[in-house]
Amino acid sequence: MDVTIRTITQEELVPFLQANDAAFSSAPSEEDIERARKLVELDRCFVALDGTDMVGTAAVFTMPMTIPGGELDVGYVTGVGVKPTHRRRGINTGLMRTQLEQARERGEPVDVLYASEGGIYGRFGYGLATFGLAMEVDSARAAFVRGYRPSGSIHLAEWGDALPRILAVHHAVRPRRPGMVALDEARLQDTLHEHGSEKELPLFVALHEGDDGMDGYVLYRVRHEWPAGMPQSTLMVKDLQATTPGANADLWRYVFDVDLTEKVGAWNRAVDDPLLHLVAEPRRLRATVRDNLWLRLVDVAAALAARRYASPGEVVLEVQDRFCSWNDGRYLLEVAPDGTASAGPTNREPDLVCPVSELGAAYLGGTSFRRLQRAGLVEERSDGALARADAMFTWDPAPWSPYVF
Repeated sequence: MDVTIRTITQEELVPFLQANDAAFSSAPSEEDIERARKLVELDRCFVALDGTDMVGTAAVFTMPMTIPGGELDVGYVTGVGVKPTHRRRGINTGLMRTQLEQARERGEPVDVLYASEGGIYGRFGYGLATFGLAMEVDSARAAFVRGYRPSGSIHLAEWGDALPRILAVHHAVRPRRPGMVALDEARLQDTLHEHGSEKELPLFVALHEGDDGMDGYVLYRVRHEWPAGMPQSTLMVKDLQATTPGANADLWRYVFDVDLTEKVGAWNRAVDDPLLHLVAEPRRLRATVRDNLWLRLVDVAAALAARRYASPGEVVLEVQDRFCSWNDGRYLLEVAPDGTASAGPTNREPDLVCPVSELGAAYLGGTSFRRLQRAGLVEERSDGALARADAMFTWDPAPWSPYVF
């Protein structure tokens, strides 16, 4: 089978979207197509062609993402799919290789993605860099610990009026949290789109006002259920962000207290969400950990030098990268007292040896090298190297990606 991989033209956008959705046994609506027109970068949309038939797709959005101590333009990989008629023929591998080679040519040190299935992308060098919490709470069992006091007021707002204020809070919160990408109006709209019957549910916007003005928001939908005339509805938190602890607590208290709802669900929250310590009965959150953002180091040296570190020191990393051979080798990472770093090739003996995927898993500071070593994925070659590397790479708060593309 002779398959060609190339970028698309403007005229091919709709067939490209149809081919991508076909890989997921779906079809794009007119709304989906119009939303995509505002976001796609044609020179980063790749299609696999069997003759004239589009049989595979992959796309990349260029977005600023918070990394420890700073920001980096990353490639956010999305729309990866192969039609059922052409699976298991190496097409996905070809698409991933092509987009990574382009990222290298563009000087893009890091790519990230959300995985439809977690087992797919490790073979392409992506590591599990962030985790998320899914929660489903019985509203009646969501009492807070003693000592909680409201710190402001909450009011409902119309989407159009609230949008600039939502984005203002987002831009205030994002620099603190590695893994968060920069949203604008089009990107925010895209992250909020729904599938199936939930498309018909209205989106509610609640804004929190503190002593210094608006300092938080929650976006939510309500799935109505009234068996035998009794309200058993579920409130689904789509996004909740706050710049102060008081606003965060008040917004959670608000969603738990909305009338006629029995449950509150949130499928993606940070693993260090303060809610775990706010509720009197934490197990009632039914919190479960799930994979979140997967990260790929496209240029190991550039990526290591781009972030800041929690403590000074040096470590020699031997990185194994079969998929992107240009990364394969040893790197000396040197961190100054102010947290800035330099990184480059070295002939010194390694302190740690690991696949590029595991260095990607540790890159944002949410996973320790020692944890990866206990899983048999990192090898310590010199005494104390794990402790030294962990002291350098660790970061607070935990990395998290609340937005999916």
